[in-house]
Amino acid sequence: MKPNLLYFSLYFLLIFFFNIFHATTAHRSNLIQETCKKCAQNDPIVDYKFCVASLQSIPRSHNASLHQLGIISINLNLSNVTHTRSYIKKLVKQKMKKNKETLDYDPYVRACLVDCFDLYSDAVSTLKQAIKDYKSSHYEDANFQVSSVMDASTTCEDGFKEKQGVVSPLTKRNKDVFQLSAISLSIINMLR
Repeated sequence: MKPNLLYFSLYFLLIFFFNIFHATTAHRSNLIQETCKKCAQNDPIVDYKFCVASLQSIPRSHNASLHQLGIISINLNLSNVTHTRSYIKKLVKQKMKKNKETLDYDPYVRACLVDCFDLYSDAVSTLKQAIKDYKSSHYEDANFQVSSVMDASTTCEDGFKEKQGVVSPLTKRNKDVFQLSAISLSIINMLR
């Protein structure tokens, strides 16, 4: 084979493989947007922008399959729940300061925080089980586990609303757990 023909053949093969790699990578990175679009269409609870931002925040999601996006979303939720649990623990221990005086939280707020701490403690172990169920393709069980975490975030938030004038210090965190749960559930349902 002549050297020019050899170089041309190698160049052609490199271009060919680059195009295949680029097409696969582009498809995978668009998969996040496509998945979030389907999630939002199938479930009006899912916020498309939140879904995309959440999944794109994990670098390995850019080359993930739909199945991998599901496990990433559950892991994101687990991380969020774990951080929220730690935050609640800190709030329960924390005392509010006012003019050099230390005041405890309103007993009702403290009781709500303790209830939320218990809910989020259970949610940590529940999501760990959901991950095991998901990985072993027990999607119905994973669906049940993630649904219970979604309910826990709502129960936590609703506890503060039972007394007039009480504002939840966990509203954003509860909404995030709710959204992450909704995203996971939507992906699980796509795979069933």
